[in-house]
Amino acid sequence: MSSENIKGSLETSFQNTIATVQFGHPASNSFPRDLLDRLTAEINELSRNENVSVIVLKSEGVKAFCSGASFDELLQVENEEQGTEFFSGFAHLLNAMRNCNKLIIGRVQGKAVGGGVGIIAACDYVFATPQCDVKLSELAIGIGPFVIEPAVSRKIGKTAMTEMTLAPHEWKSAEWAFQKGLYSVISNTDNLDAEVENFVQKLSSYNPEALHEMKKIIWENTENWESLLFERAAITGKLVLSDFSRNALRQFKK
Repeated sequence: MSSENIKGSLETSFQNTIATVQFGHPASNSFPRDLLDRLTAEINELSRNENVSVIVLKSEGVKAFCSGASFDELLQVENEEQGTEFFSGFAHLLNAMRNCNKLIIGRVQGKAVGGGVGIIAACDYVFATPQCDVKLSELAIGIGPFVIEPAVSRKIGKTAMTEMTLAPHEWKSAEWAFQKGLYSVISNTDNLDAEVENFVQKLSSYNPEALHEMKKIIWENTENWESLLFERAAITGKLVLSDFSRNALRQFKK
């Protein structure tokens, strides 16, 4: 199935018991709220699909995996309620990935910023190329990576998360991300798809009940995310209204 409009594209393809979900947006694969909602709904639907055992998550193009939230929509936020609602989109998506009955394998082909790093962190296993640098730029625009922090810290630890957060203009290399645990495998660009294919084919051959039980173990002790991520969305929704954030977002847009 596919879904395309001016707010981005989403397409799911199937090969035996493997579902591949690809998202895209002309602005470096950023996420307007509509696209976030569509991806969340797709993850939830695949979780219920008994014919699917493994999900591959990827983005279109070759340069950016995901540049996070849509700056255009952030500039349109006029009050705290709208701000909280917008950032709740990432909360819904991360919880959908966490609660999904299927293992989610990330295929990362380019750089990731902000919310994109959170999505990578919410995958269960991630293949990336040497070009896949990462950055948490939120402080530079007057907010913080509050919603995605639990996912990022769970993967790379508080110390590494802090190192990224407090240096919002600094890119961390793919090798750094691999050493910290954000990436599971660093693959040559030419071999990326073949390595992902080989891995998920093997994974899909295992007992689906065992995979489901393993998924639950991987995500133990994250039940508080059902409320925590939305509390964090409220913090971000308030901060994005500050004069600092409004001015910074306009500068980024130039």
